[in-house]
Amino acid sequence: MKKHSLKVILLFMIFALASCGNANSGNEATATEQPPAEATATEDSDEKEPETTPTAEAPKEKRELNLFTWAGMFPQEVLDDFTAQTGITINYSNFDTDETMFAKLQADQTGIYDLIIADDYIIESVIAEGLAQKLDKNKISNYDNINPLYQGQFFDKTDEYTIPHGAGIQTIAYNPATVDIEITGYADLWDESLKDSVGIIGNYRVINGMALKVNGVSYNTEDIAEIEKAGEKLLELQPNIRLIKDDSLQDDLISGEVSAAVMYTSQVTLAKLNVPELEVVFPKEGLGFGIMAEFIPHNAKNVDEVHEFMNYILDAEVGARCFEYLGFYSTNAKADELINPEYKEFLTLPAGINIEDMEMIQLVSVEAEEAHNEIWTKFKADK
Repeated sequence: MKKHSLKVILLFMIFALASCGNANSGNEATATEQPPAEATATEDSDEKEPETTPTAEAPKEKRELNLFTWAGMFPQEVLDDFTAQTGITINYSNFDTDETMFAKLQADQTGIYDLIIADDYIIESVIAEGLAQKLDKNKISNYDNINPLYQGQFFDKTDEYTIPHGAGIQTIAYNPATVDIEITGYADLWDESLKDSVGIIGNYRVINGMALKVNGVSYNTEDIAEIEKAGEKLLELQPNIRLIKDDSLQDDLISGEVSAAVMYTSQVTLAKLNVPELEVVFPKEGLGFGIMAEFIPHNAKNVDEVHEFMNYILDAEVGARCFEYLGFYSTNAKADELINPEYKEFLTLPAGINIEDMEMIQLVSVEAEEAHNEIWTKFKADK
């Protein structure tokens, strides 16, 4: 999932967390005494009582949280307010892909990261490899604000390790003023009238999955022949593809560079807010659904600070500010009530859509993954 700021886009019309650690037990400041000053005699030889310097308190150890996620996941004022309230400094670093994050987490032997936000499928591997630690829900008083629709998912069925941070549906947006057909599903993107006018995101499992769905096959099929057949279907789409672009694809739809696009939820939201005339399509072939979630690495050092931050973000008012900024579906039921009515239709799951009817992209076998990479490489190279 990618992240974008609604408020930034909305200013021109219109995805840092912090983590914490158990280090508090060793962080308590102690006062240190200076040795008393030596007694000195006055000019008239009257002896004075020894003087001592005031007891000096050692500076308190800095409280901090090392957050690792995509760039632009939080409005800066939310992070600043957290630091002002708690004294906890957030050190924000970002990655470009889930795979980059996973490789760095695997290589980390010293506990560099305290809090990570990443996508569902990669978190399944994180937990399976023992790279995440269980939450202490007793330290998260706002935990019950989480919308249960987004809990109990494949990557953390018992909700022991993660807190959902946002959700999205793979959707199509198009401009009816420049498109001659009504688009109702993925298959319509192959229509020859859309030659050189379609934009797609650069997530290969999403786009390969689109072709699988057109062929009536699961995103997560292990059938290599079906994956290869989807690759052949993708090659037929090439004449219609103008852009393959993961970041800010909504800008190209807004400007008219493309007439239709397969985009992330946040991008569709920003495009629709800027150009209300755009049509948003939930593909009839079936919906792909995804969740990004927060987790604490197994060797995190500032675990108490992480729980404090998690609780802060789950506050209803803070959550509403975050989702209005982020542009993904809200996973905080209490925040839903506070989201600006102007945004609410974009930030809460649309009426009539059942999460149980959607399919989430999950990890597949090494062989299936190799097949996906092969067809995606060919699709991009031949474009």
